Amino acid sequence: MHYSITDFDALPEDEATAVLLECCSSPSWAHTVAAARPYESRSVLIVAAKTACEQLTGPDLDDALAGHPRIGERADSAESRREQAAVATADAELLERIAAGNRAYEAKFGHVYLVRAAGRSATELLQILEHRLDNEPDVEQHEVRSALADITCLRLERLIIDTSEGTG
Repeated sequence: MHYSITDFDALPEDEATAVLLECCSSPSWAHTVAAARPYESRSVLIVAAKTACEQLTGPDLDDALAGHPRIGERADSAESRREQAAVATADAELLERIAAGNRAYEAKFGHVYLVRAAGRSATELLQILEHRLDNEPDVEQHEVRSALADITCLRLERLIIDTSEGTG
């Protein structure tokens, strides 16, 4: 379902939170963004959503990451399947390299490798993964929150329509 920004702003708090949880699985994030309504435009909502993602830490960030499958594994949501479409056509060798990279990443950082997969090839996703394996933990935490914000905002842009901005 799609919502105009006006319709989204008018939703009861629990419904708005449920809509937001389709974009990011952190209840804390969803409550924060829902509680800040009304938004004057979709773009203002997107900025608020991005800022809230970039501020997630600890268990709230863990909740957000829990909503994302590993790159190259069978996605459980339509959003993830759409975002990882290019990986679905990768050959077995490339998929194994991504799987090995996922395991190394999780061993080093303690959570799933998160990257905006939409519009990227499997080879590009592997290259990003291999590069990020060299990051220090504090640098990687920034990368993770940035990727989470990108993914969340892409999902929000598909759900929330603001006809006054000429989007749709």
